[in-house]
Amino acid sequence: MNRIPLLTLALLATFACTSPRESSQLNRADKIVGHIHNPSSDYVIVIAHRGDWRNYPENSISAIESSIRMGVDIMELDLKMTKDSVLVLSHDADVLRCTNFRKVFRDQKDKSPLVKDLTLEEIRSLSLNRAHGVAVDSIKVPTLRQALLCCKDRICVNVDQGYQYYDQVLAISEELGVTDQLLIKGKRPIEVVAEHESRYEHNMMYMPIVDIQKEKGIALFESYLESGTVPLAYEVCWQTDDGCFEKACEKILAQGSKIWVNTIWASLCGGEWKDDDAAFMTGDPASVYDRYLEKGVSMIQTDRPDMLISYLESKGRHNL
Repeated sequence: MNRIPLLTLALLATFACTSPRESSQLNRADKIVGHIHNPSSDYVIVIAHRGDWRNYPENSISAIESSIRMGVDIMELDLKMTKDSVLVLSHDADVLRCTNFRKVFRDQKDKSPLVKDLTLEEIRSLSLNRAHGVAVDSIKVPTLRQALLCCKDRICVNVDQGYQYYDQVLAISEELGVTDQLLIKGKRPIEVVAEHESRYEHNMMYMPIVDIQKEKGIALFESYLESGTVPLAYEVCWQTDDGCFEKACEKILAQGSKIWVNTIWASLCGGEWKDDDAAFMTGDPASVYDRYLEKGVSMIQTDRPDMLISYLESKGRHNL
C-alpha cells in the first residue's frame, strides 16, 4: 500500500516508541498528532466546528482559547483572502452574518462586502458577532497567522475551506513551526494532491472528504481503495442510512486509516436529525456516539464539544 506524500510518513517515526523525545517532553499538540498518526490508538479525537462558537464568535481567537480550555483536540477553521492578500478566518465569502458591517459600512446596508474586496485594515475595523448574531463584541476577525500562533503547541488545526491557499498556508506554518499540527482536507483527486505536495519537503497532514452517496465522492473513495493509497483518515459524509456508512467503515479500517465523522448537520451524517448537532438533538447523546465508536470511528467533529468530551471521558476514550 502507498502512503506517499499524502501522509507525511516521516511523522510516524517521530511519535513511535523509539522517538528521541520522551513522552513527558511532548507538548499537547505533539500528543494529539501522535494519536492521529496511530491507526491502532483508541483515543478519540474531538474537533470543534469553528471553535466554541456557541459561547464566542466563530473562527475567533476567543473561540479557539475556549476550545483549548475544554480539552478539544482540533480547531476547525475556514479561510478567505483579503484584497491585500492576507489570509483571515472566515467561513462566509461576505461579512454579513458574522460581523457588524452595517454599522461600519453605513453606505452598504443592502449589500454585504466580500472579504476578497476588503483590505485587512477594513476587515479589522469590523467586530465579530456572537453566536446567532445575538450581540456584537469587540472581538476582531483574526488572521491565519494570529490563529496559528494561538494554537502553537496547544491544539491541532483543521483547515476546512482553504485548500486553494495551500501554498500560502504552508509558508506561514513553516515560518511559525506549526506545520505538523495542521490537517488540511479536500475532495481533489489523489494525483492532484500528490503532485502538489511533491513540491515541498515538508507538508501538512491531508485528509480526503468522501461523500459515499454522491457520484464524485464514491469515485474518489474507490480511487483510494483501488490504488492502495492509505490516507491518515477519511472524512465520511452520507445523507441517508442505507447501510453504506457501515460498509465504508469496514473498508477504511481494513485499509488502516482512521474514520472522521461529523455530528454537526443532518446532511453530513445520515439525515436523521435537524441541522443542529445530531447527538444533542436526539436527547440521548450516547445513542449517537456509541454507534460511531462501535463502527471504529475515532475522529468526531461537533458543535457541542463539551458534551462529546464528557461522554468520551466517561468511556476512558479521551485521556491524553
